[in-house]
Amino acid sequence: MTLVISDHVDTTPSAGRPGAIDVAELGPLADLVADPSVTDVLVNGPAEIWVDRGVGLQPVPDARFANADDLRRFAVRLAATCGRRLDEASPWVDAQLPDGTRLHAVLPPIAVRGPYLSLRTLRRQSIGLAALVGLGTLTADSARIVEAIVRARLAYVVSGGTGSGKTTLLAALLSLVSVTERIVIVEEAPELTPDHPHVVSLQCRQSNVEGAGAVSLRDLVRTAMRMRPDRLVVGECRGAEVIDLLGALNTGHDGGACTVHANTAADVPVRFEALGMLGGLSRSAVQAQVVAALSVVLHLSRAGRLRYLDEIGLIAAERDAVVVRSAWHYLHGPGPAAVDLGRLLARRGVLVPAVLGGRR
Repeated sequence: MTLVISDHVDTTPSAGRPGAIDVAELGPLADLVADPSVTDVLVNGPAEIWVDRGVGLQPVPDARFANADDLRRFAVRLAATCGRRLDEASPWVDAQLPDGTRLHAVLPPIAVRGPYLSLRTLRRQSIGLAALVGLGTLTADSARIVEAIVRARLAYVVSGGTGSGKTTLLAALLSLVSVTERIVIVEEAPELTPDHPHVVSLQCRQSNVEGAGAVSLRDLVRTAMRMRPDRLVVGECRGAEVIDLLGALNTGHDGGACTVHANTAADVPVRFEALGMLGGLSRSAVQAQVVAALSVVLHLSRAGRLRYLDEIGLIAAERDAVVVRSAWHYLHGPGPAAVDLGRLLARRGVLVPAVLGGRR
């Protein structure tokens, strides 16, 4: 079984819930949210709407609300659809629309010239490794390496900035998992949709208007561990749940993965240290857990429309620090740790790609 834990919340209203809104009724934003090229819709005011179609933010001059009051009512209505409160007493909300679109809204006086509204659209699709090579996300060499990493059941981290393609790559890698294994996905919103016959999804839940009923990522990690996981994969670690993830990966659950925000592959260990310390572990304890639990970093970068695997690195301990040694780089090819990664794959009985020193 593969256990996938990601950072998204299940606030989907039940069928027939009063105030439920269909995405087709999103007013001036309906066409933008429905556009498959749009990943983000940002509203800075009644007549200031921006979208991201993969090339950075662009204004949409022909989409607008009547005035600030109209925009405020719209934001309050969307929040109510998710069962959330948005008013002077609770001037911001982070929730999920029925179709999975992520909603964030902020009202004045916190929003100085607001209301402000942000929508992150959900695209339920899984792209395979061959397609990622065609898009330029992977090269032929890097595709062979990441496939070998999955086959060898090495634990890996997919890192990168916002919008760099972490979820897309992770879903593609999960699609390579053997059909005899079970994938358990734990997320805050249902983003991961790997092409695999045995997938079980768990989602977090925020508290209701009375402040009760919350189910955290940490709760779901512990629950998922009782669901016979063959692998443990955590999509976007951003808090103390990293402690439960590392603990699980250190108790026989090899082949796991997670995603994390980081500027470079070299920054990943420091990111884990910070998250682990939030959960009460010492820096040295987090370092020991990371080295024992994780093997590989897959770091993604973004340049305009191109989202690409920039570096593949090995996690290692050096003196009193955890480092990432480069095994392959988008521009430079094999790195200093290429042979070491090849040996690690060979010990797991996996054919070593030629780029890492394997037989041609």
